[in-house]
Amino acid sequence: MSQPLDLSRFPDLPPEVVAAFAAQHEALEAARFEASVERAARQHEQAVVAEKEAFIAELKELVVTLEGQIQQYRRAKFGPKSEKLDPAQLDLALEDLETAIAETEARIAAVEEKIAASTLDPEKKARRKPRKARALPEGLPHVERVVEPDSIACPCGCGDMVRIGEDRSKRLDCIPARYQVIVTVRPRYACPKGRAGVVQAKAPAHLLEGSWPTEALLAQIAVAKHSEHMPLNRQSLVMARHGVPIDRSVLADWMGRTGALIAPVVERMTVLLKTGGTRLYVDETTAPVLDPGRGKTKTGYLWAVLRDDRGWGGPAPPGVVFHYRPGRAGENADEILDGFDGTIQVDAYGGYTHLAKPDRKGGKPLALAFCWSHGRRKLIAARPKAGSPIVDEALARIAALYRIEAAIRGKDAGLRRTIRQEQSRPLVDKFFAWLAAQADRTSRKSDLGKALHYMLRRQDGFRLFLDDGHVDMDSNLVENAIRSPAMNRRNALFAGHDEGGRNWARFASLIGTCKLNDVEPYAYLRDLFTSIATGHLDKDIDALMPWAYAAATKTSQ
Repeated sequence: MSQPLDLSRFPDLPPEVVAAFAAQHEALEAARFEASVERAARQHEQAVVAEKEAFIAELKELVVTLEGQIQQYRRAKFGPKSEKLDPAQLDLALEDLETAIAETEARIAAVEEKIAASTLDPEKKARRKPRKARALPEGLPHVERVVEPDSIACPCGCGDMVRIGEDRSKRLDCIPARYQVIVTVRPRYACPKGRAGVVQAKAPAHLLEGSWPTEALLAQIAVAKHSEHMPLNRQSLVMARHGVPIDRSVLADWMGRTGALIAPVVERMTVLLKTGGTRLYVDETTAPVLDPGRGKTKTGYLWAVLRDDRGWGGPAPPGVVFHYRPGRAGENADEILDGFDGTIQVDAYGGYTHLAKPDRKGGKPLALAFCWSHGRRKLIAARPKAGSPIVDEALARIAALYRIEAAIRGKDAGLRRTIRQEQSRPLVDKFFAWLAAQADRTSRKSDLGKALHYMLRRQDGFRLFLDDGHVDMDSNLVENAIRSPAMNRRNALFAGHDEGGRNWARFASLIGTCKLNDVEPYAYLRDLFTSIATGHLDKDIDALMPWAYAAATKTSQ
């Protein structure tokens, strides 16, 4: 910066000249200051723009990543490969994809906040939109924590400020599991003069006499294993972490003895399911079992028999019973369905075919309603990588039938049959005529040819739903019920013995039926174990069914 001219060296200058020189110098300094300010502002603006451009580039990259993840999620959930995945595998894949999507969305939100913070004009700064509030489950206990200011003294000196309102926010908390020992004390009383005997209350009944666990603890262990798929060895580790070191073998002993005590309830439920309606769903899934003699596992099976008449508004409550059998042979189906007459909804497994023959053992010939979802999956699995117009057309025709089904779900059986006769039958007739034409020009040895003939050879079973409003188009309900035992199998790997497989089946039956009736499994099992301990099993076993428990719970509320 230049120094001002020293006018003291020119004492003879007129005052007006001195004033002019001073004014000129001030104007020059002001201009220089404004230029420096403008230069600094321009540099700051350039830095902000560069920062925003970097943020925007990062944001664009994250958006591309998010779009790719969403496409992967859609392909995993709705694409052809999802039909080939085990439901448990699909859930695990979707879980990880949903986690990745949530992480990317959080990073995008953080970058958007940085962009807003770097905006030059404060008026244009956009606040981040709050996440949509989710309703917490009703019935949870609420603990209020009031956060007061450090001081409510008014700055004006008039005294304390007056409360005019409040803000409330809710967060979900968890109290870790706490184990406790219940000490039962039974005082003894006697006559002080020795004229009478001793009085003492009877000891409370326990499900497992002479053992530590309460009925509540047994219910927790059973639900953790058979509903939340936590094997006993992992539960033992968790209990040790909470200060209760109980060996896995002890837990297994408790579950084995408990499983034997609930067997009559499951057996009675089996009878009620087979006698309470004219249509059942039947399916089977593998249950690996350890074969000690060979040191390997053998393949056992859990056969599921499910009743659910809600699709046509039937009065019978839903229920499912799992039967463990060491094999998949058709005689197992004979035994399990002994005494049932009516229709079974199944896949096209050959082990059910003989049940429809006149010489069927255990009752009249059964009607076999085949599952359209299985036929659809066969077509999807046969579709070449390059695509197939035949498969696409077949799926579109099947989708039209499912749209009709969605509209009549829950309607009276007679109305369902009428609508199917009017709307679905013409579509089914055209579908199989078209399918036959496509099969004639497709090699039987190809995957597509096999898929087409799979449905053509079984079209009587695929058509059965048209003539009976009680029947559904598919057996998806029983497949959904089988998912829970399948997840248990995935986590526990195998049952240690055939009796272990039967134990699995009993607990899976009770818990699966609880879920169908919107009953909390832990509460049901806890109360069931208490009822069995007090002898209710011999008084009224039908009152111990999960659907009876559901009705009693609703009545008491």
